[in-house]
Amino acid sequence: MVGTWAAIYAVKWWITGALAIALAAILIAWFELNAGKVILIAAVTAVLSFQFPDQPMVAFGSGVIGLSWLTSTNKDEAGEWFESSWDFAKQILPLLLLGVIVAGALLGRPGYEGLIPSEWVTRAVGGNSLLSNFVAAFAGAFMYFATLTEVPILQGLIGSGMGQGPALALLLAGPALSLPNMLVIRSIMGTKKTVVFVSLVVVMATVSGMLYGAFF
Repeated sequence: MVGTWAAIYAVKWWITGALAIALAAILIAWFELNAGKVILIAAVTAVLSFQFPDQPMVAFGSGVIGLSWLTSTNKDEAGEWFESSWDFAKQILPLLLLGVIVAGALLGRPGYEGLIPSEWVTRAVGGNSLLSNFVAAFAGAFMYFATLTEVPILQGLIGSGMGQGPALALLLAGPALSLPNMLVIRSIMGTKKTVVFVSLVVVMATVSGMLYGAFF
């Protein structure tokens, strides 16, 4: 298994290039974008990828800018897709940036202590015990994660000593539940069904975290 993933990682940019070519074909055949413009952007991106092999963000940025230009100037389905994506990005990016700042301040990063001592994190959700997985799942169930903000928070926790199993437990329970979510569900399903639903999510997240931590 390790050898397979290592082989895939070794050719990751060739796989990325093949998928990019497939995307270009879809843009031309499905969205009916100008073939010449698509080929031009693809050629520029390909040249930059070979000119800056150690800085993939240069080619990636070129591709994103080119795709944005193509879709934003289109008045059909591609234009609608760009408008929806842009509106979504404007909602998500400020929250993601705030999440990164808060997670960095509270949890720090490897080698640099945050406001919350690493020993507290390690003591609560370190290792792969039943208690650490349950604490992570239980805490995730009551926390409210805005879209994608769980990523920097989880990264900060792992850097402070959180185990791989508890990290998965938190990641499973967090997006599935939150305190506002529970209150809404209770108003519709009643208290007993809500308790059963929440309990099942926490238990399954705990078990999944323990299994993952045991093998990985």
